[in-house]
Amino acid sequence: MAAKLKTAVLGATGYSGLELARLLVRHPRTGAPLFLRRSAETESGKSDGPSAGLPHISGNGNAPVQPFSWSALKQHGAELLFLATPHAVSRELVPEAIASGLRVVDLSGAWRLKQEQHRAVYGFKDANPQTAAELTERAVYGLPELNADQIPSAALVANPGCYATSVILALAPLLLASLVDCDRGIISDSKSGVSGAGKEPTARTHFVSVADNFFAYSVFGHRHTGEILEQLALNSCQLIFTPHLLPIPRGILSTIYVHLKRKMTTDEIQSCFQDCYKGKRWVRIFPASGLPEIQFSVHTNYCDIGFCLAHDGRRLVLVSCLDNLLKGAAGQAVQNMNLMYGWDEAEGLQ
Repeated sequence: MAAKLKTAVLGATGYSGLELARLLVRHPRTGAPLFLRRSAETESGKSDGPSAGLPHISGNGNAPVQPFSWSALKQHGAELLFLATPHAVSRELVPEAIASGLRVVDLSGAWRLKQEQHRAVYGFKDANPQTAAELTERAVYGLPELNADQIPSAALVANPGCYATSVILALAPLLLASLVDCDRGIISDSKSGVSGAGKEPTARTHFVSVADNFFAYSVFGHRHTGEILEQLALNSCQLIFTPHLLPIPRGILSTIYVHLKRKMTTDEIQSCFQDCYKGKRWVRIFPASGLPEIQFSVHTNYCDIGFCLAHDGRRLVLVSCLDNLLKGAAGQAVQNMNLMYGWDEAEGLQ
C-alpha cells in the first residue's frame, strides 16, 4: 500500500483553513495532517482547548492545532504545505518553505500576480526582492480547468481568488474563441457571502452591518481585479468588476455582461462552453437560459455556469456560481494537490 502524503495546514482555524482541514482529514491519499496556527493566533481564555477551532475534526484522533515552527514541519515529515494565511504572511514564508524542499499551495494572493502594477495593491515588502521575483515567475496560477498541464510539476501553486475563479471560468471559453467584443467592455457584477471577507471581524462584516443589508465595496479597487485581467489577457479599460456583500454565510454569484463580435445562436454558445470544459469534472454548464443559483453549488466544489442570449444574438449575460470556501478556496486547493501528485481531480472532493 502506497505511503500517504504528509501535509500541513498553516491557518487551520480560519474559514478556508477549516474547510481544508475537513477535506484533508477524509482524503484517501493523505495521512493525518499537521494543523498549525500563526504565533499571533494564540489561544485566549475564551478557548476550550487547542482544537476548539476545529469542531468537525476534534476528537477523532488528529493532532490539535499547534503553533507554527519550521521544526514542527520537519518533525512531521511534511511534504506539502498549505498556507491559509494573510497575503503578507504567505509572501514572507514561501521562500523558506521552497528552500526547505516543501511544495506549497498558497490560498492567499501573495503569488498570484505576475505584473507589478497589479501586485502593487498588496504593498509587499520583500526581504529578498530577487528571490521573490524568481518565485513570482515560477508560481503557477492554480486554476485546474485552464492550467492542468502546468500544475503537476509546480513547486508553488497560487490558489486563485474566489471572485476571480467565478469570473475567469465564465469568460475564458468565449475569450479563447475570440467571440467577445472586448472594446465594448465587459461588466462583472459579483456577490459573495460574508465568509469571503475572512474570519477576523470588521465593522462592515459584523452581524448588525450585514443582516438585512446588501452593498457594493472596493469599486475599481478590489484585489481580484488584477487576477481576472492577467488570466484573461484583458486591459483595465475592458473590464468593470464590482463586488457586493450578500447577507449569507457563503456562496458567490457573478452576473457578467458581454457584447459578441458577431451574431450567434444559443447552440453555438452552448457548444463553446461544452467544448472548452469537456472532461472537466468540476464545471457544470447549464442548458440555454437555465441559470445557476448559489444553492445549487454551495457545499460543493462545482462552478456552475449558465447564460442567456439576447434576441439580437449579440448581447450575452453569463451567470457563474460557486462556493467561495470550496471551489473558491479549500476545494480548489485540494484539486490542485490531486493534480500535483498525479491523482484524480475528484479525490477527496466527492
